[in-house]
Amino acid sequence: MTKRILVVEDQEDNRQILRDLLGTTDYEVMEAVNGEEALAAVAKQRPDLILMDIQLPILDGYEATRRIKADPALRSIPIIAVTSYALSGDEAKARAAGCDDFVPKPYSPRQLLAKIRQYLP
Repeated sequence: MTKRILVVEDQEDNRQILRDLLGTTDYEVMEAVNGEEALAAVAKQRPDLILMDIQLPILDGYEATRRIKADPALRSIPIIAVTSYALSGDEAKARAAGCDDFVPKPYSPRQLLAKIRQYLP
């Protein structure tokens, strides 16, 4: 069965990079451009994994993650923060919000795929 990944990213260029990367895999890719769209997509489509940008319009990635993880029906979905927030303490802040893992931008495509495969073998 095909695993679904929700890409939550407001920058089209970054979504395209992830579409290209994940297009070489068996994963089905869904997209959201802000935290509110992410919440709606998660509720409707139940992805197997979420790649969450932190700096988003309307509802940031921290709050979107907190809301997803607060729902008992959704909290088991792994969320990987993929963000340019890579200063000291940013990873801890993402994990405190509920992110299961953290990948700073710019990232190595190979490393990101390896991280995804840890959660979706």
